[in-house]
Amino acid sequence: MFFHEVAFTTYPTLDLAASRAFYEGVLGLKPSSIIPMGPDSGWVEYELGSHTFGIGKSDGWKPNPDGPTCALETTDFDAVIAALRGAQAKFRMEPFDTPVCRMAMVFDPAGNTLIIHQRKPGHA
Repeated sequence: MFFHEVAFTTYPTLDLAASRAFYEGVLGLKPSSIIPMGPDSGWVEYELGSHTFGIGKSDGWKPNPDGPTCALETTDFDAVIAALRGAQAKFRMEPFDTPVCRMAMVFDPAGNTLIIHQRKPGHA
């Protein structure tokens, strides 16, 4: 096998400022790297444990609402859902339970689907 880990998960955006306000202001992520790439484009990375999640804007890179989806693991599912509701985020799938987790799907400002996820105790 040629691959041994996920290098990063990334979403394109049409409005980098709106996406940063969502990921940083609503979800509380802290940028680990901010790379300007022109007057209206750029790249922002957030370190989450051993994984990197990025957002970016550049010509020709457009959001795909049915494309790959990132699931962010949380320790306080209810607080994240409350923050999303407070920010009037649009849900693709309302919060629901499975035997091993709780999750919800929400749209980010660019129309990408983001999964909010919390494992139940005893499920790693």
